[in-house]
Amino acid sequence: MRLYVIRHADPDYPNHSLTNAGRLEAQALARRLAAHGLDALYASPLPRAQMTAQYTADLLKLPITTLDWLMEPSWFDYEIDPADGGKMPVWDIPGEILRGNPAFHAWETWSTASPLTETKYAADYETFVAGADALLEEHGYGRDGNRYRILSANQKRIACFCHNGSALLWLAMLLHIPPPVVWSGFWHAPSAVSTYLFEERSKEWAVPRALSIADVSHLYEARLPIQPRGIRGNNV
Repeated sequence: MRLYVIRHADPDYPNHSLTNAGRLEAQALARRLAAHGLDALYASPLPRAQMTAQYTADLLKLPITTLDWLMEPSWFDYEIDPADGGKMPVWDIPGEILRGNPAFHAWETWSTASPLTETKYAADYETFVAGADALLEEHGYGRDGNRYRILSANQKRIACFCHNGSALLWLAMLLHIPPPVVWSGFWHAPSAVSTYLFEERSKEWAVPRALSIADVSHLYEARLPIQPRGIRGNNV
């Protein structure tokens, strides 16, 4: 099975929509995904994810199943963003802080050091994992520790349209990397696609392998610029 994890296209946050650039991105993304062929589409309930998914749904004539746990985690409480006065999410904590504290580098301690000491971080992550596990089990792969027991081997291709924060949680969970390490090293541009293969080296076990992370080749093909939403330092 292949799992496509997709960040929504360029957002118009104040109007709960997509920008004009985002609509073009979503169209280019839909053409790319239609060429792969997909068996099922899932999306966060937030409009920017739903609108992005709809372009692909229209091309493939597939329904969109809405999953609440695909929403952006509500962790917008790190510090004030000087750009707009709002709070930044914890996945935008400066990398030098996350790389400088060994507590953030281990599963046992990643949520025990400031500023991640509130119980909600570990609890919300587990809620996300529970939702992801249920979806993957529905498609034939039941998590057992850090690998997946093959319940029904298949060649399905499923797509989840979500957000930068939730796409990073997918990456942490599937590749077994503590979230702060992921936050310090990865970012999904609007409409970026991460592709995971559930590699079956035996008849019993499957292990997710990343075939690509945050790929935006559809934007290059369509000659569209990469929108730097979520890059807080120098732009891409």
